[in-house]
Amino acid sequence: MDRRSLIRNAGIAGVLATGIAPAVHAQAAIRWRLASSFPKSLDTIYGAAEVFAQQVKAMSGGKFEVSVHAAGELMPAFGVVDGVQQGTVEMAHTAPYYFFGKNEVFALGCAIPFGLNSRQMTAWMYEGNGLKLMREFYAKYNMISFPGGNTGAQMGGWYRKEIKTLADIKGLKMRIGGFAGKVLERLGGVPQNIPAGEIYQALEKGTIDAAEWVGPYDDQKLGFNKVAPYYYYPGWWEGGPQLDFFINDKAFNGLSPENKAIVENAAAHAHTVMQARYDVRNPNALRQLVGAGTKLRPFSTQVLNGAFKESMAVYAEIGTKNPDWKKIYADYSKFRADQNLWFRFTEATFDRFMQAQKLA
Repeated sequence: MDRRSLIRNAGIAGVLATGIAPAVHAQAAIRWRLASSFPKSLDTIYGAAEVFAQQVKAMSGGKFEVSVHAAGELMPAFGVVDGVQQGTVEMAHTAPYYFFGKNEVFALGCAIPFGLNSRQMTAWMYEGNGLKLMREFYAKYNMISFPGGNTGAQMGGWYRKEIKTLADIKGLKMRIGGFAGKVLERLGGVPQNIPAGEIYQALEKGTIDAAEWVGPYDDQKLGFNKVAPYYYYPGWWEGGPQLDFFINDKAFNGLSPENKAIVENAAAHAHTVMQARYDVRNPNALRQLVGAGTKLRPFSTQVLNGAFKESMAVYAEIGTKNPDWKKIYADYSKFRADQNLWFRFTEATFDRFMQAQKLA
């Protein structure tokens, strides 16, 4: 008797009675490795990768697992893009602007000086052209990207001396992440790109004069207040830096539609959780830092205006040499103008009023 006919006509009870079991195709377990650019001690930024892995495992019923490896375990913090591109690991979690040396466009996927804030960045990615344009670019590196968190606007870093004017930046050796170093150079500073775990020692020894990382919660963990007294704001180079999950394109394309959806949704969940954690933890950390003697200072209008002018000049110069930058930045800058027009009348006005109130 035809097997399929038997199953169709007899039903499951009849099949069981005959002792002929239907074929079952069990889905093979999936095991991926994720290389992070961050140390485990930074539970907010490193933790986003752990949140992602937990969600993937839960949504797949344990059939899809991602092991998360801190910077230095599988490869150096700044080696993760090469690792994904070459297929050494299936994926990475990092700040794209670390890799602007490969191509300046990497910075647009994370943060550029006087760029988008975190809400605007998420909007550009998900509802604007951001994700489409950046994925077209990352395809050249055998990668597909998913937004993987945002810190929100960052602080402007720790300094051994006060920064009152542009003249105070001349000769300043500063650890500054990614693309912002190009602007610092034009202001007379000397940028240094140093992984998180090495910043304290460099600042303590005087190898650098200043350093920025993220904000109060992480900065307190890293102990910067012990070796530099002045804490400036805002981080004009990081109004809304986005982290990314980079996935090797062959590894991702080899997934079933169901598992691709799991990856996408786990990344979106981690993206939301990361900024929520920073927004919850930063206020108390800032109070503790100031209570311990940290000298909180705003950047002067002169410094901000000078940095803005040089930033715009850098973008124009890159656009004459880099066609990928010219194409993507044109879309990015138009989106930024529209968003700032909208935020001017809503978010910014509401925030200014609320921040002026003394609430019980």
